[in-house]
Amino acid sequence: IEAMELNFPPDSPPLAVIASAVIAGVSLKTNASLPSGSPPVLVLDGEKNVEGTDLILRHIGTIAGQSAFYKRGADEVKQIDGWLDYSSVFGSGSEFEGACGLVDQHLLHNTFLVGTALSIADIAVWAVLAGVGHRWDSLRKSKKYPNLVRWFNSISTEYNAELSGFSSTYLSRKASAKTAPKSKEAQVSGPRSSTPENGGHPTEASSAIEVDLPDAVVGNVKLRFAPEPSGYLHIGHSKAALLNQYFADRYKGQVIVRFDDTNPDKESSEFVDNLLKDIQTLGIKYSAVTYTSDYFPRLMEMAERLIREGKAYVDDTPQEKMRSERMEGISSAARSNSVEENVSLWKEMIAGSEKGLKCCLRGKLDMLNPNKSLRDPVYYRCNLTPHHRIGSEYKLYPTYDFCCPFVDAVEGITHALRSSEYHDRNEQYYRIQTDMGFRKVHLYEFSRLNMVYTLLSKRKLLWFVQNGKVDGWDDPRFPTVQGIVRRGLKIEALIQFILEQGASKNLNLMEWDKLWAINKKIIDPICPRHTAVIEERRVVLVLTDDAAPPREPFVRILPKHKKYEGAGEKAVVFSNRLLIDYTDAESISVDEEVTLKDWGNAVVKEIKKDEKGIITELVGVLNLEGNVKKTKLKLTWLADTKELVPLSLIHFDYLITKKKLEEDEDFIDVVNPCTKTEAQALGESDMRNLKQGDILQLERKGYYRCDVPFVRPSKPIVLFAIPDGK
Repeated sequence: IEAMELNFPPDSPPLAVIASAVIAGVSLKTNASLPSGSPPVLVLDGEKNVEGTDLILRHIGTIAGQSAFYKRGADEVKQIDGWLDYSSVFGSGSEFEGACGLVDQHLLHNTFLVGTALSIADIAVWAVLAGVGHRWDSLRKSKKYPNLVRWFNSISTEYNAELSGFSSTYLSRKASAKTAPKSKEAQVSGPRSSTPENGGHPTEASSAIEVDLPDAVVGNVKLRFAPEPSGYLHIGHSKAALLNQYFADRYKGQVIVRFDDTNPDKESSEFVDNLLKDIQTLGIKYSAVTYTSDYFPRLMEMAERLIREGKAYVDDTPQEKMRSERMEGISSAARSNSVEENVSLWKEMIAGSEKGLKCCLRGKLDMLNPNKSLRDPVYYRCNLTPHHRIGSEYKLYPTYDFCCPFVDAVEGITHALRSSEYHDRNEQYYRIQTDMGFRKVHLYEFSRLNMVYTLLSKRKLLWFVQNGKVDGWDDPRFPTVQGIVRRGLKIEALIQFILEQGASKNLNLMEWDKLWAINKKIIDPICPRHTAVIEERRVVLVLTDDAAPPREPFVRILPKHKKYEGAGEKAVVFSNRLLIDYTDAESISVDEEVTLKDWGNAVVKEIKKDEKGIITELVGVLNLEGNVKKTKLKLTWLADTKELVPLSLIHFDYLITKKKLEEDEDFIDVVNPCTKTEAQALGESDMRNLKQGDILQLERKGYYRCDVPFVRPSKPIVLFAIPDGK
């Protein structure tokens, strides 16, 4: 076979394609030159190019010397296609072990995935497992999936000679240099075919992402994710959390979670508990949980030390005047206080006295510096509000600017990730650490994640909660982790989406459609299919001829997903009285032949309407010998029985009507007055088995997540519509 050229991004080689070509003896010239995120392209001599992993696999299977690689009977080809679809999800985070279990069970009585010979389906799944790295290696050593391990080892052994070059080139671990190369700025790119481990985080073997930390030493990197416990984790925070986890994985380091609890006015234990829940949901593997409040005694000692060294002073200048002086570079009169005066006022602050409450502690840095963050920033302020952890022990609290460089240094953080909005404060951070006598902690910047039609400010989100515009912090319209998961987003999709944005410092305004499109690719291959009919003005289709089933309904067992056995089966009732959507009934003409999905064709003989012209009933006859490919309408339907369950289908819209708010624009002016619509429907009886959190597809209606499962016939199952990126 003449050599063809396979083009792909250098950070995401299509392992299944390359392995299949090697085993099939198909000569490929590889060219890692495409931009990150691009699908692979197979360049054919004198023919149209083939784009996308699955299509290239099918092409290789067709031209391979092994006739059984793909060229089989229609049924087996269909099964192979199903496994190819499934392989793209196989290595995805939390689905990984479930997928391993499914394949292990399938291989209990089968030597290969399809039929009695090796196919491109086997190679596709084998390549995903081989590319996962440590996680699969540890499972191979266990006895958890014996059939899967037997199958994997059999392919590895049988084709060892052919795959040795492939393995050394694409699967071997990168050289573990002691110090990673420096990079001023890097872009993370996570392609569709990446196979994350550890809850969706990249591995060395994955090679899908390449970003370096400055002066990072493998095995000696310590990072921190430091949220303020004043709200729930949202999609913007998720980027910081996942990048910290990525670097910890990449450098065999650790992440700690530190709650920056220095503002008792806004913080609570409720937020701490929910933040930990959200961090767990994201799959962050932290080594410890700490609190800035744990360091309050040492921070007080440091503040007094800086006062005595002349590096800090107590200022009683009124707040507005202080702000004006900082902007104009005018030194406060208190800047020349003696050490004794400052110590005396500092004690007044500690006591929370009338005099102390008028004061703040400021660092004595540089009032003439063009970078205004260095113009004597505030280190401590008085606040009499009890702290959610330590009560009323303190009357003053450190600012973020003061405690962050201190705690980072004391906890041994090697690299502190900060969004680029803090860029102007980096010089301040280093100056304060120097005054404190600490080593330098590396700061690493990334761009803040902004989404269209979305507010991420805690203050603004709180307004929606307090004014009853949403049902709480986990409302599906909210950009919080709990909100978007409740709407039906898989964490694997969020991880892939955020890692694609990477650690770039370029500001970006992202579309939700891209995130939901990634989500669809994860849920579509595996989620069960069900049928529902909108209750309003539903129409009965009566089948009248001899070919129709008897008046007593009968049941058939059908798969919930034609390409994925793991979705299970359902009992479908067939009857001579069917319910269909009114919109479908409107589209039908007399004597038109239509297809009843999962049954066959029928011809509509009569359309009955009331005095207002509203369709009330259709009458038709079955034509099961009819050609389903020639009909225009493919109807979903339900047998008109008492076993149907009530459904409430809820669709959501953005909370604001403008893509991006200007800095001086009031968000209340663009609040969307209608963000939630509800439709009542009837669903097939099997839907009473849905559990909260289950994701499904209602055929011809879209994807949904079950928020409230079946309780009793009088209470509907509540399903939240999941956007699909279109």
